Amino acid sequence: MANEQYSDGGKLNAINPYFLHHFDHPGMMLVSKPLNGDNYSTWCRAMMISLNAKSKLGFIDGTTTMPSATTKPDDYASWKKCNDMVLSWILNSLTQDLVGSVIFSTTAQEVWEDLRDRFSQSNVPRIFQIERDIACLAQDQMTVAAYYTRLKKLWDELGSYNDTICSCGVDHKRRKLMQFLMGLNESYNAIRGQILLMNPLPDVAKAYSSIVQEEK
Repeated sequence: MANEQYSDGGKLNAINPYFLHHFDHPGMMLVSKPLNGDNYSTWCRAMMISLNAKSKLGFIDGTTTMPSATTKPDDYASWKKCNDMVLSWILNSLTQDLVGSVIFSTTAQEVWEDLRDRFSQSNVPRIFQIERDIACLAQDQMTVAAYYTRLKKLWDELGSYNDTICSCGVDHKRRKLMQFLMGLNESYNAIRGQILLMNPLPDVAKAYSSIVQEEK
């Protein structure tokens, strides 16, 4: 029961999905860049972080279910208020064209699932582009720090498209290490060879630290 989680004085705990801070209002912007259809993955990630911080994920994933308006009118009123608040936050994070396509939806979950169904499938071309960018990326004139930062950004974006946790974690880490080492300039051949002889192989972050020390 969501409304049974109270703090001292009978006030709702902040972790209660029905809790609303006095700063919360329907006009809030939870993300810096609105969804335009091409940025679904990063938009979705940013929205989920913000909604989780406000204990409102249940309103988009269906775990905070709607109480009966007949048998639990108070709980229903609290749920309806929070649902409409989350719905407003989602609408505020969309471009005007997209707002018009979901404005008549009645629940935050309905809008969330509609947007997911429409735009999550369009990720495949972007995944292909990221994989190609990673394969072609080399240090060239960049510092090791700039090269690693650009590569890590691509890895992180690629990882954001995965819906499930892969069971091949060790192979995934080794793949990142190899990608990083392959793109380094030839001047790092010696330290690269030393890293490849390590047993066990270090993760990419440790390899990066070793090479930065060598660069200094």
